[in-house]
Amino acid sequence: MELRRGRPAILDLVIPHICHKGMLLLALLPVLAIAACHREVQAVAGVAKDAEKAEHKAQAAASERDQERAELDQIVLPTKSLYIDVHDPAQWANPFLLVGAETVGLRIMMPDANPSPVGQGTLLRPAAARRQELELRLSDLSSAVSAIPAGAWPYGRVIAVAESPSAAPKDRPMVRRNVEAVIRQLNDLGVIVEEWPSR
Repeated sequence: MELRRGRPAILDLVIPHICHKGMLLLALLPVLAIAACHREVQAVAGVAKDAEKAEHKAQAAASERDQERAELDQIVLPTKSLYIDVHDPAQWANPFLLVGAETVGLRIMMPDANPSPVGQGTLLRPAAARRQELELRLSDLSSAVSAIPAGAWPYGRVIAVAESPSAAPKDRPMVRRNVEAVIRQLNDLGVIVEEWPSR
């Protein structure tokens, strides 16, 4: 092995190879740093966009809730003397909610279009024909309640809420949680809740 200025000739092959790798690495370092920064900027932009969408969604929900409250504010406050003696759900004239594990049943007695007392409750004008029953998701409750016509609230802005008697015993805890969620939604809308059986 021949020595060139005090070092072996093999190092002439190794050292330039290492220097080239080092220079290549130094040249790639800014490119890698820029790529990493670009990814970070994209991630931050994605989070900001998601936050903006969530804020718009929250504002839309708040605006919708305000509109629902305004519609329900047109209905007078309840007069307890009108319904204090009603102990049978079938006799309840205002909207009535039956809360289950998955859905909420809404029963509405639509107002009689004929203002005359003649024939009221007879075969020509049966009260059952004015009854409407709907199955709702819990998420649709607010919009459904605000859409009930003013004539379907003869007692004022009060709604009866009861646990569904057909719910399975294993579903009772879920039904109770749903009842509490329904009461919170209705209170948020400014609707008085009469929970059954409460007497």
